[in-house]
Amino acid sequence: MNLSEHLAKHLREVYFGGNWTDVSLKEHVADLSWQQATTQVQSFNTIAKLVFHMNYYVSAALKVFRGGALDASDKYSFDLPPIQSEADWQSLLEKTWSEARLLAELVEQMPEQQLKEPFADGKYGNNFRNIEGVIEHVHYHLGQLVMLKKMIVAAV
Repeated sequence: MNLSEHLAKHLREVYFGGNWTDVSLKEHVADLSWQQATTQVQSFNTIAKLVFHMNYYVSAALKVFRGGALDASDKYSFDLPPIQSEADWQSLLEKTWSEARLLAELVEQMPEQQLKEPFADGKYGNNFRNIEGVIEHVHYHLGQLVMLKKMIVAAV
């Protein structure tokens, strides 16, 4: 397995399962209703907002790897459109799964030399750093999400 394939595998695993931490995003949101996903716990971000935030950077990376410009900004990364129904929640999840799969496919097909190339304009490091950063970012917020879910389920 080359490095690109390894990164793609790691990305798939944090989203869909099978990693050595035995924790994935899809498994932890699968049984949540839209009401639970939008439940505010203290001053923490909601689960829905965390899912949107994680995917925000996947969407940005996808655009860059498809030849587009990097036009994402951290200040918009939590700007979740209102979730007011189960359909809204499922739509967010489907977008998340779809874009994670697409990014993994692009990474998997990426020649290893391309991993060393600058990401977008280069001020954000190389492609490897950004792909690995997306994976680390999901792991980080997945931990938060798991804790929030425990608090929400315990409160019911």
